[in-house]
This record gives sequence, structure tokens and C-alpha cells, in this order.
Amino acid sequence: MRSIKSVLIFIALAVLAACAKMPEVSPEKAAQLFQSKEAVIIDVREQDEWDEQHIDGAILIPLSEVESRLDEIAKYQDSTIIMQCRSGRRSGESTQMLLNAGFENVYNLKGGILAWDEANLATVKGAAKH
Repeated sequence: MRSIKSVLIFIALAVLAACAKMPEVSPEKAAQLFQSKEAVIIDVREQDEWDEQHIDGAILIPLSEVESRLDEIAKYQDSTIIMQCRSGRRSGESTQMLLNAGFENVYNLKGGILAWDEANLATVKGAAKH
């Protein structure tokens, strides 16, 4: 029994360590970098979510398309890339994808668009499809 408990503790610690290594940026810092043109924001939500609300000037690349569109994303490698979704989970996955693909200066928007909203940062709501 001890060995199973040890393995579970090891796995839990490994998961915590992986989460701790995820580079994140606060909504306020993301807005500052984005407004000063030092960063791009890539929204990895689906089209219908984008249509309901999005950050003006962000780029829509749904999570399911990130891997197949790495060449397109590569043109932003000289900038800071901020990945964004609703709450931070999908954008965390996409941040890890880019890091694994060799991208640097990639950050997950901590808390996603929900946190962006909570910080009273501007969004476009109810926009037509782009």
C-alpha cells in the first residue's frame, strides 16, 4: 500500500510542478503589453464564443486548429504571444503546445476572458462573424 500512496503523491507533486511552470500573465499586464503592441493575443475558443465576446484585435485560432496553424503563429515569434480562452484551461493547453513546438515568450492569460472582464478591460460583445 505504501508504494501506491508514494506513487500518487509523486504524481500529485509532478502535476503541481507542471502547473507552476506554466508561464502566465495577469489580465492587466496582458492588456498593457497588447495595447503597447508588444504582444499579440490568440483566442483559442470556438467561433460562437468569439461571436458572443472577444478582445478587440485578438486573433481567433480555435484550440483544435492551433497545431495545424503553427506556421501562421510563427510570424508572431518576435512578439510576446498571449494565449486566451474562457477561463485559462484551453489556453493553458495551447500555451504548452507552443512551448513544446519551440516557441518562446508564450504566456497563458490567467483566468481567461472571465478574468479580463472582471478587471473591467474592454471587449467587443455580440459582434458579427469575422
